Amino acid sequence: MESKAQDVFEDFIPPASTDGSYLGTQKHMKATRQHLERKFEKGLADTKARLKAAKVKVGLVVARDTIQLQASLPIKPGDRDTNGTGYKQYKISLNIPASLDGLKTAEEEAHELGKLMARKQFEWTEKYLGKTAKVANRSQALADILEEFETEYFKTRKLTEKSKHTFSYYKDYLRRLIGLDTLLTQSEIDEKLAQMTSDHAKYHAVKSLKVLKSTLNLTGFTLEQFKATQPKSQARDIPSDEDIIKYYEYFQKYSLTRSLTIKKNCLDSWKMWQWVYGMLATYGLRPRELFVNPEINWWLSPENKDNTWKVHPDTKTGYREALPLHPEWVYLFDLKNVEYLELLKAQTDDRTSFIDINTIRVNCSSWFRRVNIPFTPYDLRHAWAIRAHMMGIPIKAAADNLGHSVEIHTEIYQKWFSLENRRKVIKQAVDKKDDMDALKEENARLRAEVEYLRQALARHQVIQVLSN
Repeated sequence: MESKAQDVFEDFIPPASTDGSYLGTQKHMKATRQHLERKFEKGLADTKARLKAAKVKVGLVVARDTIQLQASLPIKPGDRDTNGTGYKQYKISLNIPASLDGLKTAEEEAHELGKLMARKQFEWTEKYLGKTAKVANRSQALADILEEFETEYFKTRKLTEKSKHTFSYYKDYLRRLIGLDTLLTQSEIDEKLAQMTSDHAKYHAVKSLKVLKSTLNLTGFTLEQFKATQPKSQARDIPSDEDIIKYYEYFQKYSLTRSLTIKKNCLDSWKMWQWVYGMLATYGLRPRELFVNPEINWWLSPENKDNTWKVHPDTKTGYREALPLHPEWVYLFDLKNVEYLELLKAQTDDRTSFIDINTIRVNCSSWFRRVNIPFTPYDLRHAWAIRAHMMGIPIKAAADNLGHSVEIHTEIYQKWFSLENRRKVIKQAVDKKDDMDALKEENARLRAEVEYLRQALARHQVIQVLSN
């Protein structure tokens, strides 16, 4: 969706630190808000300058998130003429929002009011008295305002793959959970939310409704009684390194036992998904980070000596170069196989929209289920985070490699750190301590032996001197 409203974001680069965490989201929202505020202040100054140059005797004042007109006007009906001039300074509110679009409306209204003043034709009509301020009727069905929702949403956000990704989730949750035929009234919203038995569904429904309500300034319902508390995550089966290596072979096993009626052009598709599995395990990537404009030439380049995977800037947390935690897995999983990469290229060429990439991502999860892998693609990412912690990789380095915050990284390995992993870490620590103690004892013994030999040599040298 391209529009003139996006011109305001041409010089805006959103911070690439959003990782789904509260702090990351707040940082992104703050940067966007500050950018819009700077644009609005400049737009306001430019509008005032144009009105002054056109000799329009109407000023603009921002108050309570609206742009008001200010001018010297005939005394309002019921008001007192304290100066005896028949005129007084008034601020007129026409409920014009303090936004870039609002500035255009305010400039038009200022010209209209200026003309009435110049022609001595101004009258205190209901419009200027504020008695008939237009109140939008928002009791439409959800389907009636989805298009307006999208238009208004992107007036205050830069249009990127990431922002389109976020909006698509809001729209999808509203369609599925609230329903296109639902009227946006308190009674119907309450009824829909009351019917939801899943905490996960209610959380996303309330969150999406709040964004809809704030974006369109809806007044027909309130959500204050519903707390959008994120439900607890379900238990995950985080695979061990041994399991990861074992289940890698399941893709080929599946290819040998599947139906013989499969289409000829799909015979080798399993190879690409096996490659995807290996990449997710080796680099801890999000599945989407393999499908958004993959830099295959760099991946195969002789210059890529560290075997880094370049994550494209249009992904969730922006550009980064990811390193393997087990470098030998690059070869164990045959991740440089040109045949597999040609299959990837065929899947991703000219497919850059959110919907296209999301389709490939969904296929990734489907393939895991199809070949009977007992964990999800994202579990491989969590396994990477836990493995990094167990290997003693500094938290900041591991978090940067995964493209998320230190807070999220810590939360992941604390949440999914199993009893078996704790046993391993404690055993490693004890073994390391035992090894250190043994080395200290060996070192002390060698020191004593060296000292004994040094003294023996000194005695021998003294005897030699005396005998001569």
